[in-house]
Amino acid sequence: MYIMKKCTTKSSANRNAGDGPILKHEPSLQHANESGSISPSPVFGPAGAQLATPSVKLVAPFPYFGGKRWAAELVWPMFGPVRNYVEPFGGSLALLLAAPLGSRIETINDTNCFIINFWRSIQSDPEGVAKCADSPVSEVDLEARHSFLVNQSKSLRERLHNPKFYDPQLAGWWVWGACCWIGSGWCLGDGPWISNGAELTKRTKFQKENAEIGIRRALPSLGNAGTGIHRRLPKIGDRGRTQFLVQWFRALCDRIRHVRIVCGDFSRVLTSSVTENHGITAVFLDPPYGADSITKGLYLDEGNAAVRVRAWCLANGENPKLRIALCGYEAEHNLPGWTVVAGKANGGYGNATGNINKRRERIWFSPHCVRMK
Repeated sequence: MYIMKKCTTKSSANRNAGDGPILKHEPSLQHANESGSISPSPVFGPAGAQLATPSVKLVAPFPYFGGKRWAAELVWPMFGPVRNYVEPFGGSLALLLAAPLGSRIETINDTNCFIINFWRSIQSDPEGVAKCADSPVSEVDLEARHSFLVNQSKSLRERLHNPKFYDPQLAGWWVWGACCWIGSGWCLGDGPWISNGAELTKRTKFQKENAEIGIRRALPSLGNAGTGIHRRLPKIGDRGRTQFLVQWFRALCDRIRHVRIVCGDFSRVLTSSVTENHGITAVFLDPPYGADSITKGLYLDEGNAAVRVRAWCLANGENPKLRIALCGYEAEHNLPGWTVVAGKANGGYGNATGNINKRRERIWFSPHCVRMK
């Protein structure tokens, strides 16, 4: 159910802390063909290309806190046909992967270098990513790979400045661990344990003061049959998990083949050269929610993104070439003249607070979005 109302007055209510939604993305088995394989994804070319009819609901192969797949059926009708689509907080690409058929330019961005390396690697080498991701769940491997990845984060971000760079092994290990991990902290580098190359030791006060990165230690997820790439497989004969992952990743590769991928601050993809200069542009904004929310500690780079995003929306909301959707909790944003819609998301990490906050999800639509009928 969705509730729509006009945002006209300034609210004095403050949002309480609580869980945001989580969506564990998996391919829909009902869309597998008779042989058990996933049907080819639609090919979305650059503006003007001929597009195929989709036969599978594509989803990211990893759980992502705050994913907005639930909002796709609400957001895209409000955007209507557009020439250009920009997603400054890409994450799991839930909205992009759920986009209707159409000829449009597409740009995604995220400040998390591991997420961007994953999507860039999927674009260029889906088979290589699948091979590196296909490993059994192991606590020892989880700690070892976590430490290795965290220590690669700084150099990875720098190497991603090369538009041709991608690392399928880091991508495969990252998505493997993301599907093993419980809760927050995967590859954030804020944990108390560091590796000296032979063992994990506690960070000293000096190491903390000098911003030496560390990892958290956690038991792998064992409370279900598997999440994301570790999920139970459909009936696929003798092809094995690797082939299943290869077909899944190839489908994602086909879909994002022409998507432009950026790694950095969200403001870099909100300039006129990226948005309105291409024509009518849909902008989907899903920043980490305000500092008083449970999302604190879940993202690699949080800062004051929600405040800055709101300021951009206030400055650009009246632009007739922009159709903007901004996500947040109830009363988090005051945007006069915008339409605010309430939607029910999935709860977060299985706790009671998440079940409450899933009903507090709101999406603000700028005045030039298509009106709901």
